[in-house]
Parts: sequence; C-alpha cells; structure tokens
Amino acid sequence: MLRILDRAEEVLIAVLIATATVLIFASVTHRFALGFVADFVRYFRVHDMPEASAMAKSAYLSLRNINLVWAQELTIILFVWMAKFGAAYGVRTGIHVGIDVLINRLDAAKRKFFILFGLSAGALFTGIIAVLGGNFVHHMYYASSISPDLEVPMWIVYLAIPLGSSLMCFRFLQVAVSFARTGELPHHDHGHVDGVDTEDEGIDELGDAYLHSPLTPRDLVEKEKDK
Repeated sequence: MLRILDRAEEVLIAVLIATATVLIFASVTHRFALGFVADFVRYFRVHDMPEASAMAKSAYLSLRNINLVWAQELTIILFVWMAKFGAAYGVRTGIHVGIDVLINRLDAAKRKFFILFGLSAGALFTGIIAVLGGNFVHHMYYASSISPDLEVPMWIVYLAIPLGSSLMCFRFLQVAVSFARTGELPHHDHGHVDGVDTEDEGIDELGDAYLHSPLTPRDLVEKEKDK
C-alpha cells in the first residue's frame, strides 16, 4: 500500500511539473510569436508589399484568436499543488534542509529525543494546517467562489492545503515511527546524480564529504555506517 502511495505521489509531482512547464513554454512562445508577426506586418506595410502584409496580418489574427490568458492562472495553481505535495515528498526522502550542528554533538539518547521531538512537532503543525485547511475548503465550497480566468470553483484550488498537509503529516509520522524502530533517518545524497555510476571519480568523495558535514542530520546508526 505504501509503495502505491509513494508511486502516486511521485507521478503526481512529475505530472504537475511537466504540465506547468509545457504551459509556460506555450504561453511565452505565443507571446513572442505575436510580437514577431506584428513586426512582419509593419515591415511589409512600410515596404509596400500588400500581399505579404495581408498574409502576415492573417497569421497575426489567427495567433491573437488563441486565448492563453488562463495559462498564467493555471500555472500558479499547479505550482501551489506541486509545492504542497513536493514538501511531503521532501520529508519522505530527507531532502529538506536542517541545521543540526548542536544536535549532532549530543549523545545518542538526547539526539533521539530531539529528532523525535522535531518530527512530532512537524506532524503536529502540518496536522493543524490540514484541519484548518479542510475547514476553510468546506466554507469555500458553500461560498460558490470561482477563479477569474479558468472559472474553476476555488474550493478545488484550495483543496491542495488539506490534502498536501495531510500527506506531509503522515510522512512526518512515518519517518518518526521508522526512526524510533531502526534509528535511521532518510538521507538524500546531493552528490548523487541519476544515471551516473557512483564509482566514477569524484562521486564517492563528494558523498563522503556530505555524510560527514556538521550540517547533515546524523541518525543513531551513522557511526556504524562510517566504520
């Protein structure tokens, strides 16, 4: 079940990123194409080329009839959803930045307490946001408010708050339970590049430097890993 949830989370984030990227590309291309064709219309008129000017004007009118005003609004909505679910993904994979210089210097028992305290605080905070967000969406549903360009009900847009926060709360609890049982935290090696052999020159050194950095969260089994 967790594998299905993990995969669905990754697919959703990838789809949101891809859709937003395509929309931004199409919108910017359309905007520059309009200006480019308008310059051609002006050039042909100045140089007394009526046939070419008529063709360019026809192309300009065709492009202008393509309405992409809604693209900016949809892109913003997609980025909001992507940020909420991406934050949950970051908790699961250990991507979020944490300054743990003092905690890393503590003994194992105290370190475990503070790490669990931090994870529990994160779960509590995101849980509260999920509840408040759900209540907000409930009121928005009966308000019948819609977005200005897409005319989508705003409760659907704001649904990202309770859903994303609930998933993030679950991820905090998942990491906390796993840490309490095994003493391990999820780590993301920023020195690793997908598709590159980890035995290549420079990769091991960078990963080793990352693991031994005082700014990297060190779990309870880190010393055993270093041996």
